[in-house]
Amino acid sequence: MKIFMTGGTGFVGTTLTKRLTQKGHRVTLLTRDTSKNRHLPKGASYLEANPTEQGTWQERVGEHEVIINLAGASIFRRWTESSKNAIWNSRILTTQNLVAALSARKCRETLFLSTSAVGYYGFYGDEELDEESQPGDDFLASLSKAWESSALNAEESGVNVVLLRFGIVLGKNGGALRQMVPIFNWCMGSPLGSGKQWFSWIHEEDLANIYLYLLERKDISGPINCMAPNPVRNEEMTKILGEVLGSPTFMPAVPGFIIKIIMGEFGSILLKGRRVLPKRILNMGFCFRFPEMREAFQDLLS
Repeated sequence: MKIFMTGGTGFVGTTLTKRLTQKGHRVTLLTRDTSKNRHLPKGASYLEANPTEQGTWQERVGEHEVIINLAGASIFRRWTESSKNAIWNSRILTTQNLVAALSARKCRETLFLSTSAVGYYGFYGDEELDEESQPGDDFLASLSKAWESSALNAEESGVNVVLLRFGIVLGKNGGALRQMVPIFNWCMGSPLGSGKQWFSWIHEEDLANIYLYLLERKDISGPINCMAPNPVRNEEMTKILGEVLGSPTFMPAVPGFIIKIIMGEFGSILLKGRRVLPKRILNMGFCFRFPEMREAFQDLLS
């Protein structure tokens, strides 16, 4: 298949591009800067443009059978009004421009795999959440709702839209694990706040496998939760990661008020969490290679 991808040079996009090209797919990566010396696997190519701005790049979108939208500024930082605007605009404007491009495509079946996030659900304590659960009303929930709504506009042009709600992606070369491991290696790993908050996560290989699975299932549309079927509490994650690394986790929990002082509004994301399950993809028969966190850490840190 011919696949057009935004955000393809990021942590998730790099892993996904490698897997897609290994399967024989041809991938066009839209990126703002092609001057960086990045290694591209055979079957992948660059297209230089800013996805938040309209341009001639949109004429290329309709040439592809599958559109994968991964673009978005990182949320893992202190939130200011400026950073929140960047987080919002990078997702909404990119999605709107992709939808506009798809409306002008020549007649062909098109699959739009648009990213969303577990933040869609807000905070519900210990309640188990799935694709039928109601959205929250905090910043990330509002962002996710607007993001998904923008993507679903492509259905008016006959595009099949799937909304992939990511949990925290664990991988070898980036994401949350890269930030956590050095802290644990310094024997400074500890729970955050109460430690009781849920952590919905997914191994990068399982996430890539979900994409490959969806390419073969053209009858699927709507939201898909992309996280392992066994979320864990923050204190359990801390214990497991310390054991896998052989690093003791004897430090006391980091008080919630300290996290809020350092991280501001984003601190609430770290302190509350959500317990989300991948109900739809499991019901479709998808099998996770890494359903348990311990075996995921062992694979990624071996």
